[in-house]
Amino acid sequence: MELSTIAGQSIPTFPLYLTDEKAIPLLGFGTAEYPFGASIHTLKETILEAIKLGYRHFDTAAIYLSEQPLGEAISDALRLGLIKSRDELFITSKLWCSDAHHDFVLPALKKTLQNLKLEYLNLFLIHWPLSLKPGKYEFPFQKEDIVPFDPKSVWEAMEECQGLGLTKSIGVSNFSCKKLETILSTAKIPPAVNQVEMNPLWQQKKLRKFCEEKGILVEAYSPLGAKGTAWGTNRVMECEVLKEIAQAKGKSLAQVCLRWAHEQGVCALVKSFNKERMKQNLDIFNWKLTADESHKISQLPQCKGFPGAAFLSDDGPYKSVEELWDGEI
Repeated sequence: MELSTIAGQSIPTFPLYLTDEKAIPLLGFGTAEYPFGASIHTLKETILEAIKLGYRHFDTAAIYLSEQPLGEAISDALRLGLIKSRDELFITSKLWCSDAHHDFVLPALKKTLQNLKLEYLNLFLIHWPLSLKPGKYEFPFQKEDIVPFDPKSVWEAMEECQGLGLTKSIGVSNFSCKKLETILSTAKIPPAVNQVEMNPLWQQKKLRKFCEEKGILVEAYSPLGAKGTAWGTNRVMECEVLKEIAQAKGKSLAQVCLRWAHEQGVCALVKSFNKERMKQNLDIFNWKLTADESHKISQLPQCKGFPGAAFLSDDGPYKSVEELWDGEI
């Protein structure tokens, strides 16, 4: 694990599997605000503030409507001299389900790059193991728009994108062990990353072990529970055990969650548009949880915050939550 010192902050980085490209900073700044696009007019300034504070890894997606403001912020950061080169940043975006068809993947990535005003992504992910009828970018979506998902051909198209140099690495999001096995069984390039919900109340121990064995880095979204979103819960921020640890440490509950995620060897994606909290969330690398504190967290009852009911349909590939997550629920 390397340390990159940025604006006084040391953010550890991790070299992605089978790539000599830029290592991924293990703390990323998320740009998903629900409803999507809710902060579109202030997002550019927020991202500029994040760059000033030391964030260098930014996570977006076609469905978030945040690609364009992120692209504008990158252009401004270069113009203002906050960064010397685009190469200082690690930028991730995601393929939405309506583009999860072999022939739509490359055009979708080109559109993402156009929105971001970039020549390449550092990481491009399949957002969900699901396909929708092409043409719409909606969430929630109509159940009748769900169509069969062909992981083999979609992954082949992702590999083509990496081959063309339009993304340095490729990966997936919201994939179970079983769905990863399906990709790995035919992949020429294995997924570098699996981005999934993970926090002290949904620790993903089985999935993390599987990914570690396969050389796949886990990225944790909703590391604080994503309170106030359609996919979130307030259970993490209201957890008494975490509150007690935070108080004893003189840290915020959010810092405890992020430090815990870091100590599990994953990359955490944090989203706060509040300047003070953005600053606090970076301050997780120069202290540790005690063995007793880690043990208490490991014993917390587990409950998934976002079961994904929107992705279920009697006529679609997933008729139950068990099918969507292959029993990992």
